[in-house]
Amino acid sequence: MNTTMPPADTVNDQRRLLGAFLRDRRGRLDPAALGLSVTGRRRTAGLRREEVAMLAGISATWLTWLEQGRDIQASPQALDRLARTLRLNAAERSYLFQLSGRRDPRQPDTADDPAAQQGRLRAAVAALTVPAYALDHRQDLLAWNGPAEELFAGWLDRPGPHNLLRYLFLDDGARRLLVDWPARVARVLAEFRADHGRHLQDPGLAALIADLRAGSRDFASRWAGADIRGREGGERLFQHPVRGLLRFRQMTLSVETRPDLRLVMLLPEPEA
Repeated sequence: MNTTMPPADTVNDQRRLLGAFLRDRRGRLDPAALGLSVTGRRRTAGLRREEVAMLAGISATWLTWLEQGRDIQASPQALDRLARTLRLNAAERSYLFQLSGRRDPRQPDTADDPAAQQGRLRAAVAALTVPAYALDHRQDLLAWNGPAEELFAGWLDRPGPHNLLRYLFLDDGARRLLVDWPARVARVLAEFRADHGRHLQDPGLAALIADLRAGSRDFASRWAGADIRGREGGERLFQHPVRGLLRFRQMTLSVETRPDLRLVMLLPEPEA
C-alpha cells in the first residue's frame, strides 16, 4: 500500500485554494433567492457564514475554519451538503472535493489501467476522419491525427512536445488561427482551473503554470481570476492561412475512470 503523504506545501496550497473558493462562491449567492429575509444594509455581497452554515446543517465555526484554510477534517457528507447549499455546478463540485482530499459520494469508484486507457485513446484518435486530439490534465497532447495536424499547421506539424496552453499563450500563430482568441482562452483556462485542484501534487503542472505566468502577461492576469467551468462543446471558428474561415462543432469526451484524459473532436459545420 502506498502510504506516501503529500508534501506540506501542497496541503497548505490546497487549504488556501479551498478557503478562497468557498468565500468566493458564498459571496455570489443572493439571500433573497434562497428564501432568506434581507433586513438592513449588508457590508458585503452574498450570504453570511452563519447563513450558509444554517442552510447546510453544519457548524458556523467549522465553516469559518474551512474558509481560513485551517487543518480540519471535512466529511464527504458535510461537503455534499455544502456543495448543494452553494449551488455548485458539476465542475465546481468536483473542484471542492479535489481540494478537500475527499471522494465525492456521488461519483462511482472505478479503476482501469492508465496505459490501456491511453492506448485506447490513441487508437480512437487515429480512427477518426475529422480533426481530433487527446490530451491530459496538463493540456499535453498525447495523440492527434492528420486532419488536426493540417488544421493546426505551424504547431502540430512541428517537432514536439505539444502543450495546448503554451500554444495559446506563447505562440502568435494561435492568435491568428483562433477567431475570438480572448473568449477561447478564457474558456480553456476555466476548464483547466476545474482540473487544477486534483493535481496540485504534480510538479510538472506547477512548473507549467510558473512558466506561463513568467512568459505571458495575458496568462498571468487571466489565471488570477479564472472561472471554473466544465468542458462543453460549441462552435469553434478558425481563420486558416490556406483554407480561410473554417467552422467546426467541438465535442469533448472524457474517460470515465480517467477524468484527466480527454478526446477532443472537431466536427465540420456546413457552410452558412
